[in-house]
Amino acid sequence: MRSSADAHAAVPLAADYFQSYSVVGLLAVVGVLFVAVAFGAGRLLRPVVPTPEKLLTYECGVDPVGEGWAHTQIRYYVYAFLYVIFAVDSIFLFPWATVFAAPGFGGATLVEMFVFLGFLAVGLLYAWKKGVLEWT
Repeated sequence: MRSSADAHAAVPLAADYFQSYSVVGLLAVVGVLFVAVAFGAGRLLRPVVPTPEKLLTYECGVDPVGEGWAHTQIRYYVYAFLYVIFAVDSIFLFPWATVFAAPGFGGATLVEMFVFLGFLAVGLLYAWKKGVLEWT
């Protein structure tokens, strides 16, 4: 059975716990209010004079011609996919090298990095099988 001293000692810990979340909640409310006031002030202060010219579609000063749908080749998406593979690889390798050098993290970080490089290798293998790496 717990004594009353244990029960009173637990109350300040819970209060500190919820106080830290109340600060984050208050900051979120202030941020939302700041954005709402800024958008409201912009709506009240801007001039609204719609004319037929303002309602036209604007495209670099040239009237739009043709359909709105354009065919895009899939290779551009594959190039973006390859870029993401290599960019993510380089972003995570440099911090990993610094953590790997810290004492006590060697084995765990080595295994994690090989798992990570395995996922990247699967993505590269997919691109290779699709023939993306061939310059034609």
